[in-house]
Order: sequence, then structure tokens, then C-alpha cells
Amino acid sequence: MDRLIYLGMGGAKMDMQRQEVLANNLANVSTTGFRAELHAIRAVPVRGDGSSTRVYALETTLGYDDTAGPINFTGRPLDVAVAGKAWLSVQGLDGTEAYTRFGALTVDTEGTLKTQNGYTVLGDGGPITLPPNTVPSIAADGTVVAKGATGPAQAVGRIKLVTPENKLQRGEDGLFRNPDGDLPLDPTARLQDGALEGSNVNPIETMVAMISASRQYETQMRLLKSAEENEQTSTKLLSNS
Repeated sequence: MDRLIYLGMGGAKMDMQRQEVLANNLANVSTTGFRAELHAIRAVPVRGDGSSTRVYALETTLGYDDTAGPINFTGRPLDVAVAGKAWLSVQGLDGTEAYTRFGALTVDTEGTLKTQNGYTVLGDGGPITLPPNTVPSIAADGTVVAKGATGPAQAVGRIKLVTPENKLQRGEDGLFRNPDGDLPLDPTARLQDGALEGSNVNPIETMVAMISASRQYETQMRLLKSAEENEQTSTKLLSNS
């Protein structure tokens, strides 16, 4: 009897976790540069006497889907879409270097280049600051050029574009980090100005996966209900004997 209860409980728990991942992906279907979170389950044997037939159902974190999202042209000079597997470098609120594909940039009142969600964009020499009363533009290699009303345009820095060899780790703040430390500038990385990369979440596939997870959860709950009914029937038979 305990096997049936254990299997039903473990399966229902994993289905709930899968639903959480899918719901988060679906909620970010319109988020610029969002990377869909992947979810998988693995079986781990239970060690100990009398437990050789038991396994744990544990969540396996595969990370994220690194497939590029669709490119949406906006015509805004400070919108950039990073090409290929490259990432923008920003400074997290904890002061560490982090990476994002969110390319909607802006300039704050102090002239510092930031993302529209408030993170400071890092250049090859630190934060990029524009002179007052200048209009910025961004070249394909990440070079930021400021042009004033008079005088020639001048380069004020180059956005630090990185290309990780291994997958990054997603933080609770939505930024990605390299577990082995800061990544070096990739001089071959490129970006497209006047455009933004959309989320790589496929809403139809995600909705189908949510329906499937919901049905699997219902199946696990029916198993638990069956276990309860079997236990009640056994108790009744024993009490009448």
C-alpha cells in the first residue's frame, strides 16, 4: 500500500513543480530577451535496508533554453538585440557583474547608460557615461558614440559583450552569472541597434505542456484516492473477520 501512496505523492509533487516552471515561462512570453526555463525529473534510488525498491523523484535543473528569440525592429537608437550566443554585461544590485539579453537601454539623469529595468550597463572599462547634451548611438561592435549639437562625435566606451563557453546560471533577480567568475570581452560579438530580441518562449507549446502536466497531476491524485479507498476496504474486511 505504501508504494502506491509514495508513487502518487512523488508524482503529484513533481507535476506541481513543473506547472510552476511552465507558468513562469508563460508569464514572460512578452518579456524582452527572456530565456525559457527548462524542467526535467530524474529518479534517485533510496538507500537503506528495505528500500531497494524505492526511488526519489527529484527535479533536475537543466538551466534555460538558449535558442534566440525573434528580433523586433523598433527604430529606437538605444534598443539593441545581441546576436548569436553573446550577452550584455550589466552590474547587478549586489555589485557583481551579471549578464542579460534585455537590450532596451536608456540614459539616466547623470548620463550613465543603463537598462530600462535599472541595471548599469558595463563597458570594457566599467560603467559608460555620456557627456551632457549629447545624443548617443551604438555601433555593431558595442561602441557607444555621443554626438553633441556642435563638434565631432566621440566614442565614450564600448559595451562589454561576452560569449560564455558554458551555460550561465540564472539568479533570483532574473540576471545570469558565470559560476567561475567574470567573463572576458568577446571582440567578435555583435549586436543590432534599433531592435529588441523577444522572448524565446513558445506560448502554444507551453500551454500544451501545462495541460499535460495538469492531467498528470489529476492521475496522481486519483492514485492517492484509490489507495485511500483500498485502505478503507481492507480495514472494513479485517474488522468483520
